Amino acid sequence: MTSARTLPPALNPDTLRVYPLGGLGEVGRNMTVYELNGKLLVVDCGVLFPEVEQPGVDLILPDMTLLDERLDDIIGLVLTHGHEDHIGGVPYLLKRREDIPLYGSQLTLALVAAKCKEHRITPQLHVYAEGETAQVGEFELEFVAVNHSIPDALAVAIKTVAGTVLATGDFKMDQLPLDGRITDLRAFARLGEAGVDLFMTDSTNADVPGFTPLEKEIGPVLESVIAATKGKVIVASFSSHVHRVQQVLEAAAHNGRQVVLLGRSMLRNMKIAAELGYLDVPEGILISQKEAEQVPDEYLVYMSTGSQGEPMAVLSRMAKRSHQVELGADDTVILASSLIPGNENAVFRVIDALMRLGCKVVHKGNARVHVSGHAAAGELLYCYNIVRPKNVMPIHGEYRHLAANAALAIETGVDPERTLICENGTVVDLADGVAEIVGQYEVESLYVDGASVGKITDDDLRERLVLGREGFISVITVYAKDTGRIINGPEIHARGVAEDDHVFDAVKPKIAAALQSALLEGERDQHALQQIVRRTIGRWVGTKLRRRAMIVPIVVEL
Repeated sequence: MTSARTLPPALNPDTLRVYPLGGLGEVGRNMTVYELNGKLLVVDCGVLFPEVEQPGVDLILPDMTLLDERLDDIIGLVLTHGHEDHIGGVPYLLKRREDIPLYGSQLTLALVAAKCKEHRITPQLHVYAEGETAQVGEFELEFVAVNHSIPDALAVAIKTVAGTVLATGDFKMDQLPLDGRITDLRAFARLGEAGVDLFMTDSTNADVPGFTPLEKEIGPVLESVIAATKGKVIVASFSSHVHRVQQVLEAAAHNGRQVVLLGRSMLRNMKIAAELGYLDVPEGILISQKEAEQVPDEYLVYMSTGSQGEPMAVLSRMAKRSHQVELGADDTVILASSLIPGNENAVFRVIDALMRLGCKVVHKGNARVHVSGHAAAGELLYCYNIVRPKNVMPIHGEYRHLAANAALAIETGVDPERTLICENGTVVDLADGVAEIVGQYEVESLYVDGASVGKITDDDLRERLVLGREGFISVITVYAKDTGRIINGPEIHARGVAEDDHVFDAVKPKIAAALQSALLEGERDQHALQQIVRRTIGRWVGTKLRRRAMIVPIVVEL
């Protein structure tokens, strides 16, 4: 492993430069830039969902601002599959330049087009299937079928004058996939024989021994759980998990139940999947939420979003009794997804709330109701032995995943010096079969916060946390300019600090005395007077109330 913290040098002709803007050191917002002779090819543009420590944030994007001065150099955006952590940021990139050509599979681009429509963007779509090639400037792309937890996923081989890169995207090696579409190891082997100079591999399960279980093993478990439930069943999953929805439809049909899709993204994505033939919907199985009101609970299955504990998603609202679908003691909730790192506390809070309502909660920890869509260590070893890459750059995962993936590569014979553990912004140059780290860009988080998109600072987030946890206090005092005497206040208003503002009656004389003393000594600097107020009430609140509230002092001169 090599490291460098300096900005990279000028790029030499016919040298391929690779730098990730998201997806390394984290699970989400995947985006990688490939630069060759002045042109940029981008692979994936996803989002990351916020953690509890990021209040008010809706989505986290890759740091696209690094591309703002080079938008005209982007000749294409390749999308490996239709999950949010790979396509969710596309509309925000296209808002910067709408005519960037998009390349991907039929289902992936259909999901992107629907997402862009909500942003009033009409993207330029170029649909490709596995085995097909595309020439995009000086980049020759070959698309390879890979198996994942969504249909139509693709790896991409990027062939250039500087060498060949094979980027897997998200993949696993399920040998009995639900749709019959396996990871094309023959294509991996063929590319390996021709020479793969840089292998960029999914790391999410690199620290998990063995092989990822088969998707088909989930179906019978879902059927048995549904059969044992007296009331209604709620299955929560990602809104793009077509395979899991297919299994739920079949399990419901076998138990004589009808299915209601809940959540705007779930309805939109499954409509697209069904229209394109990726989802087989049994006749009469799907009904609307309105129609379900006339059906007894024991004949219903609800398929919803919210498996990651998102506060505004359907499942969280059910748990808080703020959704039309009410849950009770005879009902079962199935969480049919893995926990994304960082979401554990949010998910456990939802599980607790559901169990307080009397529901039975079934999840990956107590039943096989989900298997991962990512290759485990045994599968990755197979790939390394088949591809025999010259250089390896693990992608998609937190640092422990990247390190575990790198260790697997080294075990199969890859030179440790040619195994690069990188982070977002790390710049790797490939030339003459050698990949090396040559610099580091400063990469920050780009936040979607309501209608705005920008770089919220750590100070901003800390202030929001203080407001949420410790409360807010404003102190207003008015003094006479000519005499320096306080003529009104201090008047204190608080939110989230104490039940009654009368609690602060004891500190008002202390604030007035400290401020009056400074004024009579001739102090008139606005900031200095505000600091006196802030320190006085801050010490009192910390000592008496054990709080560290946000304090906004206002001192007015009349």
